[in-house]
Amino acid sequence: MSGYLPDGLPIPVAENDGLSAPYWQGLREEVIRVQKCGGCGVLQFGPEWICHRCHSFDLGWTEVAGKGRIYSWERSHHPVHPALRAHGPYIVVLVELEGTGGLRMIGNLLGDPAQDVKVGAAVEAVFEHHEAAEPKYSLLQWTYVETSP
Repeated sequence: MSGYLPDGLPIPVAENDGLSAPYWQGLREEVIRVQKCGGCGVLQFGPEWICHRCHSFDLGWTEVAGKGRIYSWERSHHPVHPALRAHGPYIVVLVELEGTGGLRMIGNLLGDPAQDVKVGAAVEAVFEHHEAAEPKYSLLQWTYVETSP
């Protein structure tokens, strides 16, 4: 195993048109990039060719903080790919990112798959690099923010 999930899953790559390439490259650099509209300033994810709010085609990319709060979650027991048959359960979280106007991203919550999960809990990004893969890639995972006593 090279990370949280077992080997054998499809390698995530940008589409043939390259639309999501800045996002995937950002993960390799340990930053989260989302689209920002040059017309109205809204942030959006997943990547699109048009702004979700004002329908402008003037979209660029910007970095956002890798911190947020759990908005929703699911403990998955059913394998969605043959490589996951012996790797369950696992926890998938929908994280609302700080300072983004409500932008949300999905990912795995690292740690014990039986752990308690609380909506509203603070989490931070963990960048899982797969250097042995071809092509090399990185995934965005989440972990609880450590709090000082």
